[in-house]
Amino acid sequence: MDFTPLRTALADVVAIPVTPYDATGAVDRTTYRALLRRLLDGGVRAVTPNGNTGEFYALTLEERRLCTELSVEEAGGRAAVLVGVGQDVATAVDAARHAREAGAQMVMVHQPVHPYVSQDGWVDYHREIAEAVPELGVVPYLRNPMIEGAALAGLGEACPNVIGVKYAVPDAARFAAFARDAGLDRFVWVAGLAELYAPSYWAVGATGFTSGLVNVAPKLSLDMLGALRAGDYAAAMKVWEQIRPFEDLRAARQSANNVTVVKEALAALELCRRDVRPPSRLLPEPQRAEVAALIQGWAL
Repeated sequence: MDFTPLRTALADVVAIPVTPYDATGAVDRTTYRALLRRLLDGGVRAVTPNGNTGEFYALTLEERRLCTELSVEEAGGRAAVLVGVGQDVATAVDAARHAREAGAQMVMVHQPVHPYVSQDGWVDYHREIAEAVPELGVVPYLRNPMIEGAALAGLGEACPNVIGVKYAVPDAARFAAFARDAGLDRFVWVAGLAELYAPSYWAVGATGFTSGLVNVAPKLSLDMLGALRAGDYAAAMKVWEQIRPFEDLRAARQSANNVTVVKEALAALELCRRDVRPPSRLLPEPQRAEVAALIQGWAL
């Protein structure tokens, strides 16, 4: 099977949409569609429903299915849909099969949440999911620095549909070595720590990056992408400097407010409610004002 179009789709800004809630706390379908349309109209060509910025672990199985279906319907061929799946193998496989039935082209496999992860077990976990949906592109979300490039190389040899990696270990040198040990040209390397890490990871092999910021300011994310593709690191770093305070707020206290800050910005733009689910929490008033001031400075 030719996965070239999917590989091309990954080498881009991979948007992680938020999941908006209505006043009752349920997923707001109308707002979810509107936010997706805003991304698509802004030039985004790859979206990941049920990612971490979408509060994957706070959603029910039914809500994740809903987000998958809404994303595929709204994308309508304008963007590739890379559905987040995970948890135990059976749940991940069921979600991947549902994504396939809904019309998604790829799945992104969340990092296994388990206190004991062996290298061979990591390969087995992803292999079972990949083999269940051979028609879909599969993208492991790698956050564990103990996994070695050779493990991914073995997974790729066993499963041709494992086509890319969302690499989110905060160490550019480790990433450079890992990518070369696994196969720099075999996989599409997506910088999984978003815009603040994109320039450094791009310099050593990444060709795409994920983004939660793109929900708020699609143009800024796409400007960075354009600069990186052109090899204009000075221009990329101008965007980096502009968004750094916003991304620092998201990253503080081990990313405690990662989703909260994005939703606060969207609320300030009157695009959705600011509500998040536990274990996330709303920002205190002083930080709300800080977020509003930041996005006002971007002249969105």
